[in-house]
Order: sequence, then structure tokens, then C-alpha cells
Amino acid sequence: MATIALDAPHHIRDLALADEGKRRTEWAERSMPVLRQIRERFAKDRPLAGRRLSCCLHVTTETANLMMTLRAAGAEVALCASNPLSTQDDVAAHLVRDHGVHVFAIKGEDNETYYTHIAQALAFGPDLTQDDGADLVGALHMIALGRLDDLAGPIRAMVEGMSADERTALVAKVEGSTEETTTGVIRLKAMAVEGILRFPIVAVNDSLTKHMFDNRYGTGQSTIDGIIRATNTLLAGSAFVVAGYGWCGRGLAMRARGAGAKVIVTEVDALAALEARMDGFDVMPMADAAAIGDVFCTVTGNIHVIRPEHFRLMKDGAIIANSGHFNVELDLDGLAGLASERREVREFVEEYLVNGRRILVLAEGRLINLSSAEGHPASVMDMSFANQALAAEYLVEQTGQLDKAVHRLPPAVDAEIARLKLAAMEVAIDTLTEEQVTYLASWDAGT
Repeated sequence: MATIALDAPHHIRDLALADEGKRRTEWAERSMPVLRQIRERFAKDRPLAGRRLSCCLHVTTETANLMMTLRAAGAEVALCASNPLSTQDDVAAHLVRDHGVHVFAIKGEDNETYYTHIAQALAFGPDLTQDDGADLVGALHMIALGRLDDLAGPIRAMVEGMSADERTALVAKVEGSTEETTTGVIRLKAMAVEGILRFPIVAVNDSLTKHMFDNRYGTGQSTIDGIIRATNTLLAGSAFVVAGYGWCGRGLAMRARGAGAKVIVTEVDALAALEARMDGFDVMPMADAAAIGDVFCTVTGNIHVIRPEHFRLMKDGAIIANSGHFNVELDLDGLAGLASERREVREFVEEYLVNGRRILVLAEGRLINLSSAEGHPASVMDMSFANQALAAEYLVEQTGQLDKAVHRLPPAVDAEIARLKLAAMEVAIDTLTEEQVTYLASWDAGT
């Protein structure tokens, strides 16, 4: 791709796609009543007025509704993609044309362009960042620690053009960040343990209204959707291997079973494995599952979950996908080293020939639900992005008050999001009586 100026107002595929992006964003908004209510309040209160936000998120119709909410709150916003294949180009065009968001994202962008877009989001000079995988925060901390050789080339080139004072000012300006993914939270908590965090983080992923719903119901449905769109395979009667039984794995296993597959779970955590077995799934090591599975999908947040020793055992036609944040869950370099031939057989499907057997890797091992499908349904992202919006407000309200650590949103915020969602669904629940409140607060009532 062509050289991109760091101070460019945006870098997208085609502004002419904006009309379609507007129509699709409006369609998603119909299923996002919680975020809509927050946006209406933000438009009155303007809690982010004067703040500059840099966001590294999947550029989808649901994300567009979050960006509109941040703009309604008074923020200036830059948005880059958190995955090279997850951008919806028409949505990017709509945000640029109709909402004044500085979008740096193109579906299918190469690595150099991807990291140039992250550099552009950093060059925006944010007061707050929003991450989906901790790429922005990770880069800021590499800059703060002087580890310029560890930065991707385009980011390093940007930083090397700055003075030491400018680098210090770039990081010092950031008041806090929010993180949406399990993978990102793992990285950030590791930074906190090392004592190197330079500003507070709100782990949006740790909110119950995020991971219990987005990770389970969203990932479960959208991953199956992505696999079927990419392959048009029949899941009924197949052996479907789910690597990892966290919230994402639970949802994926549930949906695969619902489609008629025999589900096998692989795990390294004894409690998670026990839960999977008690939920009725077969549980075994990947070394045993490799020879049985027809479809494999990783959702662990870890590296090289499926490796050459597993690929060697797989059936002819085995389908391999990943729905964790980074494609490192699959050892694709190891697979390439085994393969005698490699070719694209249909969009988002690459065939590797290993000892005469075909192994089919979907979407370059990247997030299958966003690469070959549309990601989570808007109704579940409504809660996730409500958390993102309220986390940004919370960081501003708590400026100077939070430790440089990884924090959760207060439970009251989580409960309010759940309440708003139930109200939008026209679902009523009971309330405690005064007698029940007293009972729950006492210790002296026996049998």
C-alpha cells in the first residue's frame, strides 16, 4: 500500500461506501437500546468534552454506534482496527463522512499498513485509549520504557522522529485506558505485576455484563456463523474440537452441540475441564483430539495451542479456525513447514497439503467470526459497548484518583447495564421486601 502520512485525517478504502455503512449502522442501532440511552444522556451531560480518544477496536456497525456515543459525549475520536481482517469498509467511510471520526482502517490491510494505522492513532495524542487486545497500550509502554526495537516498524519510525521530551509527553498525556478482551487483560495484568503500568486501566472484559454475555453468547453464535460462511460445511454429525473452556469456549461448545456436532473440549485447567465434562462434553488432550476432529477452533488467548505434532495427526479435510484475539493460537509457521503445497481454495480458506492430507485453515488463523462474518450480534455488543462508554466516563470522573493498576468497573455500573437491558427487553423482575433486606443483613436468625 502507498505511504501514509501520520497527520492524515483518515485512511480508509473508499468514502463512496458511506451510504451503505450508514444503513447498516442504523440497522445495528435498532438492537442497541442500552447504548442509545447512554448516548442520549451523554449528549446532554458531555462528560468527555475536551478529551481526545484513540480507539483500537474492530471497525464494525456496532463499534460505529460506540463511536457515535463517544462523539455525543464531546470527545474527539481516532479509530484504528484491532485486526487486519475485521474492518467493514463501508462503516469506516460512514464514520468519517457523517461523524467526524478519524478512521485509519482498511479490510485486508497488510502488516505495515496495520501498524501505520496504530501509529496514526497514537500520533492523535490521546487523553484516553480504548483497546481490543492492548496494542495501543503496549506500544505506549514500549515507548515509555525506551524499548524502541520492540516496536513494529511504522510505530518505531514515528517515535524515532520525536524528541525525548515529545515521547515523554505522549505517554504522560494518557489519563487511562479501557480494555475489552480476555487476551488484552492478560497482557495488562502481566504489566501490572511487573510494576510498569503508567496509567490506570479499566478491564471492561471483567464486567459481568461483558464476558458472561458477549464472550459466551456472542462468540458462540458468531464463530459458528463465520465457520459456516467460510466453508458451507455441515456441522451435524461432525466432531467439533473446542480448545479452551472459558466463557468463549462455553458458548462455542454450546452452539456447536446445538448444530448437531459431537463436541470435544481440550483444556489445561482442571476446573474448566471438569466443568466441560459435567456439561456433557468429551474432554481429552489435543494430541488425542487431533486424530478425531473434523473442525477445530481455538479460544484460549494462548500461543501455539495447535502445533505441528497435532497437524500431523489430522484427518484429510480437517478445518482449522481461531476465535481468540491473535492468530498465534495456531502455529501456522509450523504448519507451513510441514506442507508440501499451499493454495487458496475459496475466500478465507487456505489449503495446506501435509503427507497427502488436506488441512484447511480459515481466515489466516485470525478471528473467524469477524474475518468471514460480521462479528457478534448487535444486541450483545449493546452491553459490551455500554461498558466501554461508561468506562471512559468513569476514567474521566476518577482522574488522578485511581492507582496505576487494572481495575473493574464498579458493580453498580454492571447492575445498571443489566437493568437497562432487561427494561429494553420488557422483562420485569422482583425486588426485595423490607423483611428480606433485613434478613440478608442479619446473622442471628437460625433455623
